[in-house]
Amino acid sequence: MRGLYTLAIRGYAAGVKAAALFGNKKAKQWVEGRKKRPEPGTDPSPWVWFHAASLGEFEQGRPLIEALKKEYPQVKVLLTFFSPSGYEIRKNYPLADEVLYLPNDTLRNARQWVGRHHFVAAFFIKYEFWFNYMTALGEKHIPLYYISLILKPNQFFFKWYGGWFRKQLKHVDHFFVQDDATLELLKGIGFDNVTRCGDTRFDRVAAIAQQAKRFPEIEAFIQGRQCIIAGSSWPPDEKLLIPYIQRLPKDYCMIIAPHDVSEKHVRQIRESLASVDPNKVYVIDTVGILSQLYQYARFVYIGGGFGVNIHNIQEPVTFGCPVVFGPKYKSFKEAVDLVSLGGAFSINSQDELNQAFDRLIKDEALYQQASKTCREYLKSQLGATDVILNKITSTFSF
Repeated sequence: MRGLYTLAIRGYAAGVKAAALFGNKKAKQWVEGRKKRPEPGTDPSPWVWFHAASLGEFEQGRPLIEALKKEYPQVKVLLTFFSPSGYEIRKNYPLADEVLYLPNDTLRNARQWVGRHHFVAAFFIKYEFWFNYMTALGEKHIPLYYISLILKPNQFFFKWYGGWFRKQLKHVDHFFVQDDATLELLKGIGFDNVTRCGDTRFDRVAAIAQQAKRFPEIEAFIQGRQCIIAGSSWPPDEKLLIPYIQRLPKDYCMIIAPHDVSEKHVRQIRESLASVDPNKVYVIDTVGILSQLYQYARFVYIGGGFGVNIHNIQEPVTFGCPVVFGPKYKSFKEAVDLVSLGGAFSINSQDELNQAFDRLIKDEALYQQASKTCREYLKSQLGATDVILNKITSTFSF
């Protein structure tokens, strides 16, 4: 089975290389980044390895990296990414001593990799299952932990043909999971080394909220009005949002922060706003500030729900902002939870968006209850980082 798995890994890599040859920018970054193979390490210091698929998973691991470096400043951190969208943005992350792409998951690569440094622990974030790396870590007796893990019953670990995959999980020292469902799934296949502690990213977004800075230009636009912020919007979202601007009450305004802030896309949005009062809408054309802008929102629309999936809702929820989004949200526990609790609202059409926005604007009791629900939910999710840190550091040998 390992041979078939490794063959599939090689096949995937070949497919990405082919895409790069045909001009796919992300595929080219993926290929070029993996050509820069690091030299074998000679540093005897203790190292900890964190691996994230992309940027979102990095943000889940970040609170633990920061807590670990604060508690053990002598520890060095290797941070790896699978995706260019994570690596390119965080390749200069200051708390990491090395930031690299993860080489393809072959047993040869994995054995060379885990021998590069004196690793005292490895952390794979959320659902990064790389079975040859897991084996190589086990061979070296390097503790492997999963953090913010969430699993579903339809994954191959829980199928009749999943025996080999279940066996690979024996290389994991401890699973820190987001929910009871994942805990029960792992216990159902014989794993008791599981702790339910929630999602570490809540600790991160709470810290961002506490440190949020002021934005005078945004405040000058809002001028004391109530503000709706549309975060990480895509064209299908903007197609629904822009018509609603005409319905906004006089004491309301909207900020649109598109996912794609390229000059071309921002220009398209502004052209579509030609008939809209410019005093009613502000388009953000920069990245890196959205998480702090939510401090100015009464409620928030989160984009992506008419595509593959919604973007992060934890950031606005931290500020007590009710959230509205499209129908593709069920991969995110917090979105499912908040829809059921009444802090979030899923919509499928222009009419449903209009109704959701109208209710949050006009029904003060509903708005206040939704906001309270968001704040209470956030509070209930905090503390995962401390749980993990307290559990793992008792096993460290430095």
